[in-house]
Amino acid sequence: MLKHARHFAIKEIINGKPIANQDELRLELRKRKHIVTQATLSRDLTELGVSRVMSAEGPRYTLQGGAAEVQVLKPVVGTQVISIRANESIIVIKTLPGCASIVGEFLDIQPHAEIIGTVAGDNTLLVIPSSRTKITHVIRFLKDKLIEGK
Repeated sequence: MLKHARHFAIKEIINGKPIANQDELRLELRKRKHIVTQATLSRDLTELGVSRVMSAEGPRYTLQGGAAEVQVLKPVVGTQVISIRANESIIVIKTLPGCASIVGEFLDIQPHAEIIGTVAGDNTLLVIPSSRTKITHVIRFLKDKLIEGK
Protein backbone atom coordinates (compact mmCIF):
# COMPACT_ATOMS: atom_id res chain seq x y z
CA MET A 1 0.00 0.00 0.00
CA LEU A 2 1.06 3.57 -0.57
CA LYS A 3 2.58 5.58 2.23
CA HIS A 4 -0.09 8.31 2.22
CA ALA A 5 -2.85 5.68 2.46
CA ARG A 6 -1.06 4.09 5.40
CA HIS A 7 -0.64 7.51 7.08
CA PHE A 8 -4.34 8.21 6.59
CA ALA A 9 -5.18 4.84 8.18
CA ILE A 10 -2.88 5.54 11.14
CA LYS A 11 -4.52 8.92 11.78
CA GLU A 12 -7.99 7.44 11.48
CA ILE A 13 -7.16 4.62 13.91
CA ILE A 14 -5.54 6.92 16.49
CA ASN A 15 -8.44 9.38 16.30
CA GLY A 16 -11.00 6.58 16.48
CA LYS A 17 -9.94 4.56 19.50
CA PRO A 18 -7.34 4.49 22.26
CA ILE A 19 -4.16 2.78 21.07
CA ALA A 20 -1.61 2.08 23.80
CA ASN A 21 1.36 0.70 21.84
CA GLN A 22 2.79 -0.10 18.42
CA ASP A 23 1.66 -3.73 18.56
CA GLU A 24 -1.98 -2.64 18.94
CA LEU A 25 -1.56 -0.16 16.10
CA ARG A 26 0.07 -2.75 13.83
CA LEU A 27 -2.84 -5.12 14.53
CA GLU A 28 -5.38 -2.43 13.61
CA LEU A 29 -3.40 -1.61 10.45
CA ARG A 30 -3.28 -5.30 9.53
CA LYS A 31 -7.10 -5.43 9.78
CA ARG A 32 -7.12 -2.68 7.14
CA LYS A 33 -4.69 -4.59 4.90
CA HIS A 34 -1.65 -2.46 5.80
CA ILE A 35 1.21 -4.81 6.70
CA VAL A 36 4.13 -2.87 8.19
CA THR A 37 7.31 -3.60 10.08
CA GLN A 38 7.95 -2.08 13.48
CA ALA A 39 10.68 0.13 11.97
CA THR A 40 8.34 1.48 9.28
CA LEU A 41 5.60 2.12 11.82
CA SER A 42 8.04 3.94 14.09
CA ARG A 43 9.10 6.20 11.18
CA ASP A 44 5.46 6.82 10.26
CA LEU A 45 4.59 7.84 13.83
CA THR A 46 7.51 10.29 13.88
CA GLU A 47 6.57 11.78 10.50
CA LEU A 48 2.95 12.23 11.59
CA GLY A 49 3.89 13.92 14.87
CA VAL A 50 2.29 11.19 16.96
CA SER A 51 3.20 11.08 20.63
CA ARG A 52 2.37 8.74 23.47
CA VAL A 53 0.60 10.36 26.43
CA MET A 54 -0.90 9.16 29.69
CA SER A 55 -4.67 9.40 29.95
CA ALA A 56 -7.10 8.30 32.65
CA GLU A 57 -7.39 4.96 30.83
CA GLY A 58 -3.60 4.50 30.56
CA PRO A 59 -1.06 5.27 27.82
CA ARG A 60 -2.33 6.15 24.34
CA TYR A 61 -1.12 7.64 21.10
CA THR A 62 -2.27 11.10 20.09
CA LEU A 63 -1.69 13.36 17.10
CA GLN A 64 0.11 16.55 18.00
CA GLY A 65 -0.24 18.35 14.66
CA GLY A 66 -2.45 21.09 16.07
CA ALA A 67 -0.39 21.96 19.16
CA ALA A 68 0.52 25.45 17.93
CA GLU A 69 -3.06 26.21 16.93
CA VAL A 70 -4.33 25.02 20.32
CA GLN A 71 -2.06 27.49 22.12
CA VAL A 72 -3.26 30.35 19.89
CA LEU A 73 -6.96 29.54 20.25
CA LYS A 74 -7.03 28.45 23.91
CA PRO A 75 -7.18 31.93 25.50
CA VAL A 76 -9.94 33.07 23.14
CA VAL A 77 -12.26 30.06 22.88
CA GLY A 78 -13.63 30.09 26.43
CA THR A 79 -14.84 33.66 26.07
CA GLN A 80 -16.92 32.71 23.01
CA VAL A 81 -18.93 29.86 24.58
CA ILE A 82 -22.34 30.79 26.00
CA SER A 83 -23.72 27.35 26.89
CA ILE A 84 -23.25 23.61 26.54
CA ARG A 85 -26.43 21.50 26.53
CA ALA A 86 -27.26 17.94 25.53
CA ASN A 87 -30.05 15.47 25.03
CA GLU A 88 -29.73 11.69 24.82
CA SER A 89 -27.71 11.70 21.59
CA ILE A 90 -26.19 15.07 20.72
CA ILE A 91 -24.44 18.00 22.37
CA VAL A 92 -25.16 21.61 21.38
CA ILE A 93 -22.73 24.42 22.13
CA LYS A 94 -24.06 27.97 21.79
CA THR A 95 -21.46 30.65 21.04
CA LEU A 96 -21.32 34.34 20.36
CA PRO A 97 -22.42 35.19 16.79
CA GLY A 98 -19.89 34.04 14.19
CA CYS A 99 -17.79 32.04 16.67
CA ALA A 100 -19.06 28.45 16.32
CA SER A 101 -16.55 27.56 13.59
CA ILE A 102 -13.62 28.76 15.72
CA VAL A 103 -14.78 26.66 18.67
CA GLY A 104 -15.32 23.70 16.31
CA GLU A 105 -11.81 24.04 14.90
CA PHE A 106 -10.40 24.21 18.42
CA LEU A 107 -12.09 20.88 19.21
CA ASP A 108 -11.20 19.30 15.86
CA ILE A 109 -7.46 19.92 16.26
CA GLN A 110 -7.59 18.10 19.60
CA PRO A 111 -9.05 14.75 18.57
CA HIS A 112 -11.01 12.90 21.23
CA ALA A 113 -11.80 9.20 20.79
CA GLU A 114 -15.37 9.69 22.03
CA ILE A 115 -16.22 12.53 19.60
CA ILE A 116 -17.08 11.47 16.04
CA GLY A 117 -17.20 15.02 14.72
CA THR A 118 -18.49 18.56 14.92
CA VAL A 119 -20.74 20.65 12.68
CA ALA A 120 -20.63 24.44 13.01
CA GLY A 121 -23.19 27.03 12.04
CA ASP A 122 -22.90 30.73 12.86
CA ASN A 123 -23.46 30.56 16.61
CA THR A 124 -24.29 26.89 17.15
CA LEU A 125 -21.93 23.92 17.22
CA LEU A 126 -23.20 20.34 17.17
CA VAL A 127 -20.89 17.81 18.80
CA ILE A 128 -21.58 14.19 17.92
CA PRO A 129 -20.42 11.69 20.55
CA SER A 130 -19.42 8.15 19.60
CA SER A 131 -22.15 6.69 21.80
CA ARG A 132 -25.08 7.76 23.94
CA THR A 133 -23.31 6.24 26.92
CA LYS A 134 -20.39 8.65 26.43
CA ILE A 135 -22.37 11.91 26.54
CA THR A 136 -21.60 12.72 30.19
CA HIS A 137 -17.89 12.06 29.66
CA VAL A 138 -17.81 14.19 26.48
CA ILE A 139 -19.64 17.06 28.21
CA ARG A 140 -17.06 16.99 31.02
CA PHE A 141 -14.26 17.04 28.40
CA LEU A 142 -15.92 19.99 26.61
CA LYS A 143 -16.38 21.98 29.81
CA ASP A 144 -12.76 21.31 30.79
CA LYS A 145 -11.45 22.42 27.39
CA LEU A 146 -13.80 25.28 26.61
CA ILE A 147 -14.87 26.82 29.89
CA GLU A 148 -12.21 25.89 32.43
CA GLY A 149 -9.32 26.15 29.94
CA LYS A 150 -7.64 22.87 30.89
